[in-house]
Amino acid sequence: MSEFDRLSSLIKRFTLQVTPTSAAPVNLVILQDIQTGQPSQIMLAPLSHLPKLKLVGECVMFSARTAWGRNNPLFASLPDLIKVNIHGNSHLTELARLIKIESDAQCCGLRGVLNRLGEVLIISIFRQQIEMGTNAPGLLNVLADRRLSKAIVSMHDAPGKLWSNENLADLAGLSRSRFTQLFNQQMGQTAQSYLRHWRMILASQDIERGDRIQTIATRYGYGSSEALGRAFQQQFGTNPIAHRRSL
Repeated sequence: MSEFDRLSSLIKRFTLQVTPTSAAPVNLVILQDIQTGQPSQIMLAPLSHLPKLKLVGECVMFSARTAWGRNNPLFASLPDLIKVNIHGNSHLTELARLIKIESDAQCCGLRGVLNRLGEVLIISIFRQQIEMGTNAPGLLNVLADRRLSKAIVSMHDAPGKLWSNENLADLAGLSRSRFTQLFNQQMGQTAQSYLRHWRMILASQDIERGDRIQTIATRYGYGSSEALGRAFQQQFGTNPIAHRRSL
């Protein structure tokens, strides 16, 4: 495994769910060529659902609804619609075939197997999207940048560390001024703003899990529960106690 992993922290923090269904709306489909019966294309709408498809020479092999946690910054930065041509991609072709075999077999444990195969499929798509990059500001754009991604992965991995722009610039191999300029341009917000946002996403998860507010505050570099509460209020418009009671 590569020492530098741009996805593992996000996979760890958010539960990816793939629920097979033929009932609309769906946001993931695998298409197959009608003549050959072979997988041909994957379509994914990360934050919405797919429109009614007008297919020529293709039919739906598999369809599902997917979700990857609330407030997931990577999902929010993905294109509205991702289309992946499977032709020539042996890895995705084999995954699509396995999903088709499992779906047709209807054996016990079907949903669990399809969920796991669906996870591998979607993570493979995310890898491809990161390698392709994008011109739109956001997390995907930063992860695609070999310099900036080192800084943001470090924030993902150690959100409680007191990161300064100097620290982050060193990780990226850039001067502080160049790092600040490039990060703002590629992300659409400052590094410190993104770090606060990331910490509040994680704090929200911890609050929902039942962790003590003071423990969460210490975990993410806040000196007191009051300081955490102010940051949480600014981010979500409510305080940690009220958020927990609303669950």
